[in-house]
Amino acid sequence: MKVQLNTDKNIQGTENLEKFVSEKLTHSLKHFANKVTRIEVHLSDQNANKGGADDIQCKIEARVEGMQPVIVQSRSGSKEKALDEATDKMKATLTTIIGKMRNK
Repeated sequence: MKVQLNTDKNIQGTENLEKFVSEKLTHSLKHFANKVTRIEVHLSDQNANKGGADDIQCKIEARVEGMQPVIVQSRSGSKEKALDEATDKMKATLTTIIGKMRNK
């Protein structure tokens, strides 16, 4: 499972951030590693320098073998919290999708 991080011009895609995101997703979604080929994370700051309660958006796109990509998103005041919430949503979504695949 390959993890790719994309950021907008308002969030610096540092090596530390890439490592944090990759480790977080690899650990959280390890149960799906045999079905998911790639994960793309899109972090963006919706209000740029203005700030705000929910101005950081995290979209996670998972590419599941033999299916269309699955996308979830979350908004929060920090990159970490937005990533945590989106990761939890993706975990629940993949559990449902892969569970249905097994039942067929």
